[in-house]
Amino acid sequence: MATSDDELLKKAIAHDTAALSELLERYGPAIRHELRIGRKRQSLLSAEDVMQVTYLEAFLQIDRFKPRGEGAFPAWLRRIAENNLRDAIKELERAKRPPPHKRIEITAERDSSWVLFELLGGTTTTPSRRASRQEVKQALDAAIGTLPEDYRTVVRQYDLQGRSAVEIASSMCRSTGAVHMLRARAHDRLREALGSASSFFSDRA
Repeated sequence: MATSDDELLKKAIAHDTAALSELLERYGPAIRHELRIGRKRQSLLSAEDVMQVTYLEAFLQIDRFKPRGEGAFPAWLRRIAENNLRDAIKELERAKRPPPHKRIEITAERDSSWVLFELLGGTTTTPSRRASRQEVKQALDAAIGTLPEDYRTVVRQYDLQGRSAVEIASSMCRSTGAVHMLRARAHDRLREALGSASSFFSDRA
C-alpha cells in the first residue's frame, strides 16, 4: 500500500530524506513536463537543469514547508521550479547585454568580496554597527562555506574570481542556464546566512 502524502510530508519535514525523495519522484516528473523553454534557449537550458536545482532547493527548504491541505506540496515544488526557470531566463537575457569584462567593477577600494556583499544587499552602516572590510570578508567567507558544493563553486568562480558563466558551465559539466540558477539560489542562501549571523542586513525592508 502506497504511503500517503501526509505521512511522507511529516517524515520529510523531520529530515527523512527517503520520504522527501519519494515525494519528489511522485510529483517531479509532472512539473518537469509543464516547464516551457523556448527553442532559442534550449541549447543553454533544459528542464532537467531546472529540476536538478529545484530538487536541491526542496531538500534545503523542506523544514520550512507548511502543509496547507491537499495539493500543497506539488504547488510548493512547482513554485520553486518556476522561480528557477524565471531567474535562469532573466540572467541569460541580461548576459547578452553587458560585455563580460565589464560585469564586475573591481577597484582598489572595492574588491570582489565587497562587490558581492553589496550585490547581496549588505551594508556596514546599519544603525546597530559599523563593520570593517575585513569583518565583512570573514562573514562572507563563513557564509559561503555553509553552501552546498555546487552553490559554493558558482559563487566563488563567478562572483569572486570573475569567470564567465560559459567557462563555469564547461568546468562543471552543466549548462549556462544551470549556472545562473545555482548562482541565484546561492545568493538567497547567502542573504539568509548573513542575516542570521550578523546585523549587516538589519535595515533591509
